Amino acid sequence: MSTEPEAAAEETADAVGPGPGAPGTTDGPDAAAHGASAAAARDGAETTTARDGAETAARSGAQSGPTGGTTAAPGDSGAEAGGGASAEEAGTGEATTDGTGTGTDAPDGDAAAAGEKSEAEAELAAQRVERERIERRKAERQGPVDAGAKLSGTAADLLAAVRAVESGEKPAAPVFGAPEPARRPAPEPARQPRPAASAEPVAAPGGPAPETVQAVRGVLAEGGAPETLAPQTAALLGEGAEGALRADPWQLLRVTGVRPEQADGFARALLGAECGPDDERRGRAVTVWLLEQAALAGHTALELPRLTETLARRGVPDPDAAVQSTLAEGEALAFQDALEEPGGRADSASSRSTQDTGEEGAGGGEERPVRVLVGLERYALAEESLADGLARLVNSAPKQDGSAADWEQAAAAAQGSAAELIRAVAGHGLVLHTGGEASLAEPAALLRTAHALGLRAWAAAHGPLGRDRFAALLDASSEPASAEPARTGPAAVTLAGLLSGAEGPGRDAEGTLDLDLLVVLDAPQLDVESAALLAESLPDGARLVLAGDPAVLWSAGPGRVFADLLAARVCPQVASRRPDPGPLGELVSGIGIGELGQVEAPGKEVVIVPVREAGEAVHRTVQLVADSVPRAIGVPAEDTQVITPGHGGAAGTRALNAALKERLNPGPGRFGGFDPGDRVAYSPAPGRTLPGRVTKAEADGLHLACAGETVVVPRDRVEQSVRHGWALTAHQAVGGRWPAVVVVLPGDAAQGLSRPWVYTAFGRAARHLSVVHGVEQALPRAVAEVPAKPRTTRLPVLLAPQVPTDT
Repeated sequence: MSTEPEAAAEETADAVGPGPGAPGTTDGPDAAAHGASAAAARDGAETTTARDGAETAARSGAQSGPTGGTTAAPGDSGAEAGGGASAEEAGTGEATTDGTGTGTDAPDGDAAAAGEKSEAEAELAAQRVERERIERRKAERQGPVDAGAKLSGTAADLLAAVRAVESGEKPAAPVFGAPEPARRPAPEPARQPRPAASAEPVAAPGGPAPETVQAVRGVLAEGGAPETLAPQTAALLGEGAEGALRADPWQLLRVTGVRPEQADGFARALLGAECGPDDERRGRAVTVWLLEQAALAGHTALELPRLTETLARRGVPDPDAAVQSTLAEGEALAFQDALEEPGGRADSASSRSTQDTGEEGAGGGEERPVRVLVGLERYALAEESLADGLARLVNSAPKQDGSAADWEQAAAAAQGSAAELIRAVAGHGLVLHTGGEASLAEPAALLRTAHALGLRAWAAAHGPLGRDRFAALLDASSEPASAEPARTGPAAVTLAGLLSGAEGPGRDAEGTLDLDLLVVLDAPQLDVESAALLAESLPDGARLVLAGDPAVLWSAGPGRVFADLLAARVCPQVASRRPDPGPLGELVSGIGIGELGQVEAPGKEVVIVPVREAGEAVHRTVQLVADSVPRAIGVPAEDTQVITPGHGGAAGTRALNAALKERLNPGPGRFGGFDPGDRVAYSPAPGRTLPGRVTKAEADGLHLACAGETVVVPRDRVEQSVRHGWALTAHQAVGGRWPAVVVVLPGDAAQGLSRPWVYTAFGRAARHLSVVHGVEQALPRAVAEVPAKPRTTRLPVLLAPQVPTDT
């Protein structure tokens, strides 16, 4: 069963499975329908974990009730469901999402390079030169390979220095001790109005030419790969896709869902005796693939030793040479970052791309610990752009809207930490706000104050459920504030809608958001790319408040922006002192600090349903949703949400949704398995899930009602982006809150549980929580001993030289 990718730092990308139609697929029709390629756009961010210990270099080609509440359903009791076994892949954080990918639906590799491929003659000439160079290198491999001999300049010096340090030949100080030039600044953002890059997937007009697809289909058939991969492969490789595949069959590894062993089989079929594990093309392709899998797991870069170790386990004979070749071809970037010394901040002057500077080492003879990182350019540039944008907010004075006396008067009229938040925002461009569900009253008080002072203030939530909930709180807030002028339209939007221009104030003549204050709710869900776009979209003098609960699951995409900012302490932080009320608030607050204690639940706010096996778990869940919770708690089935650790397995979302549909809305499923009235989860882009219902199906596609809006999903995207939604994973449920929640914990999900997962799932319930409990002691152990797995990021180091230490 698939499990959440939360903290996928050590989970293996082997969990992805071959993907739909990939070479060597053996998972049957369901896997083909729900493989990694299609699921990357539809699942948000759920990780599949699987054991891959048998893969070696030779394969050239990893009971106690949780809360003490009532140990029975509000009328029932009852199983275990499918869980996932976690495996390590050399610590790279390779992980794939069970059908989702934490943001892996984007083009693989370097986005800028992809754009350059459309430049006609210059690019064709470059390709001819590259093919000639490949032929020369193939000839050179007849002799012994001198790792590093083919690399020149900074990258060669860096890897040579790393080898010297790791072997003990030289201490770190002489190797990295010379003064370094400043880190390359991120490109100045264009200030023209434009939609968010990641808000919605935009298909290229017309897609690849039919003749290109047909030519690729012929190559795939010749190499034994499923011809169904032809459209995606042609779209990725462009007009010359056929020639590119023949020149480098491992280009197939760029297709989402294809794995190294499958690309190896394809290459053997095309190249015959020329194909070998030491092929330089294979080394580069596997290196890029591993970096992409690391991004799925949340990393923006990988430490060089971990990357080379994993390459060796993937059957690459000379990992160092593979990394060198990848860097030389510009398919990845290398960085050296100074580590934080005891009692002080990292000497971040050493943090920069090794390909953007011409000098190595540091002067003065001062020893300092360093780490060498390798990452894909798209995430490296996003992280650098984000650091620049945040530094601009921190270091610049906010626009003087309202006098200091007016701000102070509003703060004095507020209560507790709401007053602290207002005072912090009055004098700073960037403020962090932490707290649980009850703490949302404080950003609401801030927005009311800002509106009263005449500021153009908006709040952006992760999804429509959070937006609507905060809008209702904003309108009904009893927080004192001076007389608020009438607003024109809602002040709460979704972040994707704000960045795309579909919601909110729009953009001014310079292309920046037309606002003075922005409060981003659910801030832990910000990945580096969306956060970078947000930061560069804010005008000079604007104020940004990042608000959220740091204990919930991290973002689906790479990075841990909110956690990194909290750790860096570069701006004011306001921690809410408002506890979440009642037994549910007490339970969730305890989980947040690693304690799964018993709570008194006189009103059946918390109910435990012990089960033994998966079939019983499904049966009890259906009984709870359809009968027990409506009868005993008074919450109808349409207001009850089921949450389970993953999509696959005997009690995953697929099995639970099938059983719930049969009970609550039976029908033939004439349109891709859906019928009018079906509850669905629509994923327009990776990491985003919109709950809705099917209203009808017509020739133009499946019609959904999502958050009060009509969405039409074309026929060819239904399978990729729409699932039944009675049962969700915790990542899909982030940002939502329902009157009643049923959390299903089947026995085989025990290995995938963590404190953030449990905290997030249990915290989605507003009035009632039922726990279908089949993991025995694994639940309290996960809460007490399994925190979020680390993610490798560079944001704190990038911020250090730009933000004063006394901020």
